Amino acid sequence: MTEVFSQLFDLPSYVINAGLSAIFLGVVSGIIGSFIVLRKMALMGDALSHAVLPGVALSYMFGINMLFGASLFGIFAAVLIQYISKKSNIKSDTAIGIILSSFFALGIILISQARSGIDLNHVLFGNILAVPNSELEQSFWVLVAVIIIVSLFYKELLISSFDPVVSKAYGLNTDFYHYLLMLMLSVVTVSSLSQVGIVLVIAMLVIPAATSYLWTNKLIHMILLASIIGASMGLIGTYISFQNNLPTSSAIVLLGSLVFLISFFVSPKNNFFRKEKVS
Repeated sequence: MTEVFSQLFDLPSYVINAGLSAIFLGVVSGIIGSFIVLRKMALMGDALSHAVLPGVALSYMFGINMLFGASLFGIFAAVLIQYISKKSNIKSDTAIGIILSSFFALGIILISQARSGIDLNHVLFGNILAVPNSELEQSFWVLVAVIIIVSLFYKELLISSFDPVVSKAYGLNTDFYHYLLMLMLSVVTVSSLSQVGIVLVIAMLVIPAATSYLWTNKLIHMILLASIIGASMGLIGTYISFQNNLPTSSAIVLLGSLVFLISFFVSPKNNFFRKEKVS
């Protein structure tokens, strides 16, 4: 894949890898992020992005696939948060804060003790200009898997996202779709580690979806627009960082923030410049 694009555009392979990786990440973040924003679960997304760190460390230590180990910890964190919220008077945001900090601290300790050559800065902040072919292919197949799963369960995810009470009345297993979404979120987070890192992956999940939400009222349109925005900010941000020697993930996020800010003021839902009609 990389060789074909390199021959077409006469660019270094690592630049092609970075561009393709940015597109894959932007599209998959737009899809998952749309459901996260609609369900008002941005804080949960932040928690899971940090909670997978112990799984990353253990995967390196035992030589297993990072997607498998980190996804297990992501689901485990989601289950713990739900359990604490339902079995006590503690609110969900408090439970999220406890699990986020605890799992993140555990991950840092495991990485410091593993002595396996894991670069903590690489895990936390990523480096999209150093994405190898193997991780690029992994990101592509994660994108394909997410598209297939969302297509198969689109109607159920739609109903449970907009009205959980009605979905229960129709007999839908809302817990199943909640944990299915958490599983996809964990997998997407892990596949994004080498690109934008744990710290900034939540921005990729939330900013394109939040921007898209300002422009449309239909979920399918929101997903498509969020995917386009995510891919565009990833691709353009990568190019800007490459040309100006800037931190790539930060450039991507700041570009997305600028697009959100413009949309906030001019979008149909929130147009501050619209003239008031004189009665």
